[in-house]
Amino acid sequence: MNAQAPSPLTHFDADGQAHMVDVGAKVETRRVAVATGRITMRPETFAMVKSGSAQKGDVLGIARIAAIQASKRTSELIPLCHPIPLTRVAVDFEPDEAGSAIQCTVTAETVGRTGVEMEALTAVNVGLLTIYDMCKAVDRGMRMEGIQLTEKLGGKSGHWKA
Repeated sequence: MNAQAPSPLTHFDADGQAHMVDVGAKVETRRVAVATGRITMRPETFAMVKSGSAQKGDVLGIARIAAIQASKRTSELIPLCHPIPLTRVAVDFEPDEAGSAIQCTVTAETVGRTGVEMEALTAVNVGLLTIYDMCKAVDRGMRMEGIQLTEKLGGKSGHWKA
């Protein structure tokens, strides 16, 4: 019998083998996660995105839909992530004129046995990647940065804020 101590990483068992965490005994609670990130670009690219004059159309509108769609498919992308029923996903883009950047904030919500942090983070990443994809023909030097979880509510760990 293996006498190893349990791993503090929940996706590994006592033998170090990857597994999907058992959430069956957890109580269903309202869970909320907020994630943010930004994409910086040349001032000309920023002006094009902000004005909606990109050749491919409304960059931020399409990025918003892509982010929402990505949140719903998180468990297909992250191997040990539970599929969860999302009750709300909100995607906001805030232009930063001085920094020639677009800030993306995603709020994901569910009522369930596991959190929605991965859904919010996946949505931010895909939203920013969509902006990059739609604008790369004019600006390949765009940078995605500062992608992070900024707040989570619900579950046994309660409220956490960065």
